[in-house]
Amino acid sequence: MVKETEFYERLGVSPDAGVSEIKKAYKKMAVKYHPDKNPNNPTASEKFKEVGEAYEVLSDDKKRKLYDQYGKEGVREGGHASAEDIFAQFFGGGGFSSFFGGGHRGPQKGDDIVHELSCSLEDLYKGKQTKLAVTRNVLCKKCSGTGTKSGASSGKCKTCDGRGIRVVVKQLGPGMVQQMQTICNDCGGKGETIKDEDKCKDCKGKKVVKEKKILQVYIDRGMRHEQKIVFSGEADEAPGLEAGDIIFLISEKKHDIFKRHGDDLIMEYSIPLIEALGGTQFMINHLDDRKILFKTKKGDVITPGEIRMVPEEGMPIHKRMEKGNLYIKFNVEFPKANTLTPKQLKSLEESLPPRHTPPKVTGDVDEYTLDKVPEGKRGQQQRRRETYEEDEDGPHGQRVQCAQQ
Repeated sequence: MVKETEFYERLGVSPDAGVSEIKKAYKKMAVKYHPDKNPNNPTASEKFKEVGEAYEVLSDDKKRKLYDQYGKEGVREGGHASAEDIFAQFFGGGGFSSFFGGGHRGPQKGDDIVHELSCSLEDLYKGKQTKLAVTRNVLCKKCSGTGTKSGASSGKCKTCDGRGIRVVVKQLGPGMVQQMQTICNDCGGKGETIKDEDKCKDCKGKKVVKEKKILQVYIDRGMRHEQKIVFSGEADEAPGLEAGDIIFLISEKKHDIFKRHGDDLIMEYSIPLIEALGGTQFMINHLDDRKILFKTKKGDVITPGEIRMVPEEGMPIHKRMEKGNLYIKFNVEFPKANTLTPKQLKSLEESLPPRHTPPKVTGDVDEYTLDKVPEGKRGQQQRRRETYEEDEDGPHGQRVQCAQQ
């Protein structure tokens, strides 16, 4: 069973799609969202990366098996090739522009800046707009990013000869040396130096200045943990580089009542024994502040650990009108020991189905009175039970998951 289907959805294929169908879908989507074909579409670059990431995993048998079994977490280790590298491997060298007869793609892109965006389950259910302040480097307007006064020019660093790095030799022992490359301290790895008297007064020769900017962030209904909100070209600027992206990575907070499982919500609710036998009704406040009344039919018996489903009261499905389901697991609270009176016990005997017929005792028998397990030994009992279940039916966690499904 496939754990999640996000990568398949990116390519528009089903989880049982073959290799040829995946390749065909990737070719179509990569051409559609390539940045060179969509220069005015700020979301195309992110879509292109997502399509490349999906194809890299689904086109590899080992990675696809890991993804199907464990989701994105299972294929996260080890890093990924860039979207352009995957595109070049698929279509041949030269990238999108060469593929369609174009020329040079332009300046290299700078690093992306990633911020964690903490969101409550209520935010992800209802959606939210928020303003966030970011500080980034922008090219100095005074000197247009040259770092020098008008008319002045920078010179090649004499220490590193304009390379930005220098070679350092370290003595490790008699007759043993180690040669390392390090960033040049005099030019900071830039390969050029500016005289103090020629430096721009605004940026002090650094070519960039700090700028504070307010970004309007929209959290869509149904967004998930670790989903990205991308602001293209809003990261640090630098001479000769295209600005990278600012990426907000959603971090979902734990909720006191609900637990999210994909598009579904799960909650636990405890009821007394009388309500489990004779019917119950209770009210909750949902994530959008609605009050919802739940009730069972008269005579409907709820067993301990039983799960009931409420259709379409789960999480909104991202960018769709539907919702997932709400699952309620019931815990039944039994009376505490020695709290029922003889009269109450007699009444129960008359109301409930009869007891088992007691066994006939003939001859010598060993007799035990069953007591509760002492507190200190409950952990040992639990571990023994889990070991037994694993031996009999496979891993305990898988059995629980299958039962819930």
